[in-house]
Amino acid sequence: MVQKKYIALISLFSLLLFFTGCGQNASENKLVFSNEDVDENVVNHSNQFGFQLLKQLKEEDAGENIFISPLSISIALAMTVNGAEGETKQAMLEALQQQDVTVADMNASFQALMNIIQYSDPSVELSIANSLWAREDKSFFEQFITANETYYDAMVTSLDFQDPSASKIINDWVKDETRGKIEDIVDEQIDPRTVLFLINAIYFQGDWTEPFDENRTIEKPFYNANGTENDVAMMRNDGEFEYFENDLFQAIRLPYGEGQMVMDVYLPHEDVPSFLEQLSDDQWQEWAGSFQAKQGYLEMPRFTLEYEKSLVDVLKTLGMEIAFDENMANFGNMAEIPPNLYISEVLHKSFIEVSEKGTEAAAATSVEVSEESAPMYDFQMEVNRPFVYAIHDTKTEAVMFIGTVEDSLKFE
Repeated sequence: MVQKKYIALISLFSLLLFFTGCGQNASENKLVFSNEDVDENVVNHSNQFGFQLLKQLKEEDAGENIFISPLSISIALAMTVNGAEGETKQAMLEALQQQDVTVADMNASFQALMNIIQYSDPSVELSIANSLWAREDKSFFEQFITANETYYDAMVTSLDFQDPSASKIINDWVKDETRGKIEDIVDEQIDPRTVLFLINAIYFQGDWTEPFDENRTIEKPFYNANGTENDVAMMRNDGEFEYFENDLFQAIRLPYGEGQMVMDVYLPHEDVPSFLEQLSDDQWQEWAGSFQAKQGYLEMPRFTLEYEKSLVDVLKTLGMEIAFDENMANFGNMAEIPPNLYISEVLHKSFIEVSEKGTEAAAATSVEVSEESAPMYDFQMEVNRPFVYAIHDTKTEAVMFIGTVEDSLKFE
């Protein structure tokens, strides 16, 4: 029984941080929205998207530690949806589980949600930042830019992507917004076909309402999913906790600060895949409402994790394949077409540190938009100035007609 208690604990922290409560950022209160301004369907659908994403990632990386921010990924892709049209737009909305709401409602709900969870609780720090980084020689439609500035408070900057300093400027922004936890999200050398990066960055720091006593932390074995075990620093606490147990798992709720932001830890009786099979937004809401105050004893590991993953394959599996197709993608609401635009990369990076004091976490998501490749020609010839032309027989070399063109105004 002891082995089952610890076999899969770390794997579940990917879900817990960004959709279970509300938090804040600055000491100055900038709360301007209320819960009534958020369409609950948008939040529920975003949760469902996160659950589906986690399940797919678990299939790809079975037995590995996974830590994602569904909110970061949702926001980065939602900003991108504002530039999509037709089948591409529909496929992206369906992958995001937002097909039942309009893009306008989705934008407005994310705007309100970001404000509420950043500025509701002064006892924790939660910062959400968005940015668009455009190649300086590429023009984008004003409506697309304005939507992202208005609803996502996105900073918009044009850069010479071939200048070696361009990637450093972008990465420095990400590093600043994540308090140094995510150091880079863009390759040092930017692909010449890349025209735009849409980036979300999230940073969270919260102290436990009831911190663990460092003096009680001891080395104990953690039983890994692959059957191995190793000693870890196991934090210990006892007292009154919000707790829930059923045939599938044990669960405990650990609040931060004033209690609006919490971490829920689900410990399956069997394994993580069995738990994930049952996980859906409806089930999540039912479980979340089932916690009750009980006296108990808790042991959980102190740990630090970093995670990095290209989400291209998993998003294709979730139905977004057309958005990555160089020829079929339709981002006609983003910029003039041709050349055609498509998503070339969606990169997600994250960090979490859980200690006796509390939790520090950060995530960044970058959506990279590129132009279609130019055809591979041996040469390019544009007859756009005076020229000579001849019609002749290739066998006898007899010239039948010959002429010059020097004045196009006399064309009929």
